[in-house]
Amino acid sequence: MPADDLLDALDPDQRAVAVALTGPVCVLAGAGTGKTRAITHRIAYGVRTGTYPPQSVLAVTFTARAAGEMRTRLRDLGVVGVQARTFHAAALRQLSYFWPKVVGGAPPRILEQKSTVVAEAASSLGLRVDRLSVRDLASEIEWAKVSLVPADDYVRAAAATDRPAPAGHDHATVARLLTAYEAAKDARGVIDFEDVLTLLGSMLEHRQDIAETVRGQYRHFVVDEYQDVSPAQQFLLDQWLGGRQELCVVGDPSQTIYSFTGATPYYLLGFAQQRPGAQVIRLVRDYRSTPQVVDLANRLLAVTGRRRSAGSLELVAQRPSGPPVRLSAYDDDEAEAQGVALAVQRLIAAGTTAREIAVLYRTNAQSEVLEQALSDAGVGYLVRGGERFFSRREVRDAIVLLRGSARSMGEVPVGEAVRDVLSGAGWTPEAPAARGAVRDRWDALQALVQLADDLADKARAGGDQAVPGLPALVAELDERAAAQHAPAVDGVTLASLHAAKGLEWDAVFLVGMSEGLLPISLAETEEVIAEERRLLYVGITRAREHLALSWARSRNPGSRASRKRSRFLAGLLPESGPRSGAAVERGPRPPVDPDDVDQDLLEALREWRTRAALEIDRPAFTVLVDSSLQEIAANQPTSVAELVRVRGIGPSKVESYGSSLLGIVAAHRARRSGPSGP
Repeated sequence: MPADDLLDALDPDQRAVAVALTGPVCVLAGAGTGKTRAITHRIAYGVRTGTYPPQSVLAVTFTARAAGEMRTRLRDLGVVGVQARTFHAAALRQLSYFWPKVVGGAPPRILEQKSTVVAEAASSLGLRVDRLSVRDLASEIEWAKVSLVPADDYVRAAAATDRPAPAGHDHATVARLLTAYEAAKDARGVIDFEDVLTLLGSMLEHRQDIAETVRGQYRHFVVDEYQDVSPAQQFLLDQWLGGRQELCVVGDPSQTIYSFTGATPYYLLGFAQQRPGAQVIRLVRDYRSTPQVVDLANRLLAVTGRRRSAGSLELVAQRPSGPPVRLSAYDDDEAEAQGVALAVQRLIAAGTTAREIAVLYRTNAQSEVLEQALSDAGVGYLVRGGERFFSRREVRDAIVLLRGSARSMGEVPVGEAVRDVLSGAGWTPEAPAARGAVRDRWDALQALVQLADDLADKARAGGDQAVPGLPALVAELDERAAAQHAPAVDGVTLASLHAAKGLEWDAVFLVGMSEGLLPISLAETEEVIAEERRLLYVGITRAREHLALSWARSRNPGSRASRKRSRFLAGLLPESGPRSGAAVERGPRPPVDPDDVDQDLLEALREWRTRAALEIDRPAFTVLVDSSLQEIAANQPTSVAELVRVRGIGPSKVESYGSSLLGIVAAHRARRSGPSGP
């Protein structure tokens, strides 16, 4: 294919990106405007025209999924040899390579989790900490390190940025903890992920021979999601560049949502001033979302009486008109979850696949009631941020089987071969009817089958006469596993707004649109509230066609309606849809007579719930609500069949807590009955 033919698939703005092959280039790319298409075509065009060899290009982004997507697109464009990695993956690869030469010996082990070392450091200072405070302190240590703030400058830096001290400790104590943490880490002979960036950066800064080797290898750089770069990442990027200007950055200031981790849009917004002569190209044609969704996103940022934030883009919808955006209010969280579940059922019945539907929320604690409602409605779901796909045992076992069969079945078409092999691992053409562990296992295996079909479809679309076989699938899985680029699993996605960044679905439900949740109650400064607004913007722009927002006036059924609708929605949408009550069709809730409730059993159930909530770091009500405990204490179920009749207990609750609940009831009944014989 001639190089110029690559440009035919691009709009004028994307084409401007693709042909800007040299010098500093800044691409301000709005949501859904095809930025990945533009930058991968830019790389491919540069390689095809001979402007640079593929091995000289280093493209970095922030998630393994995005890096994997970039590699896949480049491969589809016929370009191999380009390094597309996350910042940390690229840095770790180079650090591991040069460590024996610069330091000597094997590279140190990477500390996967900071919690143990942070707890040890806190103990050495005589600080009283629990699991939650250790988590908060670990996050603060990460912020200081990616912000290049040493312990002796932490108090000043925290005050200068109005950063609250974490976990009830003052800034001076956190500064002492930073020093103790580094000492504890050094004593163990380990480094953390932040060290990977700064150690490599320092190595390149102080060892000219190492710097010349790296800079001789990589002469052209692309950085995606540049609005999320941290000072530590920028420091490393500067060392990679070594004063050169062959840099293309891509970002959207309106999607800056990680400031609390040390990310800053400063480098994106100041790019043109810092690099005179830089080309600045704006991508505003939105190919993802309907005009209704795009209009809401634009109006959210164009706050009445205020100017748009620096660098923000006004999107221009390119898709045909779609359904209106809906805003609904409910009496409580349970009713809201049931309303969403009913709407999801209707979408699926109308032809939208479950994998193209997402329910997004501000905090992970909001997922429990949604999981329950979807389970009760018989709708499959997956929680993004849970166990990694390639870490699941059934997936690991399936890949072993596929690898072992690749030689003997190399000539069999991949779709037929994978079905034959996985049939022995529990896959069936039809999905199990019930939800639970069996269905989850089937969903994972089905994702592998679907990936095989996708490979075959891609080969046919590319004009290949030969259908790929198992070896091609195994190679694809190896590459995806290395990048943690999981195939899509069929099921409604439940995810936090932060976890949804970079993803998109046909239908998106944004729940919890109330004050205290969005903006979150901790958002007190103008800067933090502005970031909460951008977080909602990210959620809105995940939707291609269907978008529904909702909020609940209270947390629990029957409690006082104390919540207010989010300030961000003021003047944007009228409320519609059900305003109260349960939305999923079910039998009436049988009233529980207070006289029937066994108070001793109820107290035992509440004590168990407290322990269960502590184990999973969630509020007690997310385990089971009081009304469910009261019904158990009144009816005293003795079997799973009786337990699932209790309101609020569906398949997921039975799987998680069923045996414990039945055991508590049985023990209580045994104590009440007393000795039965001599």
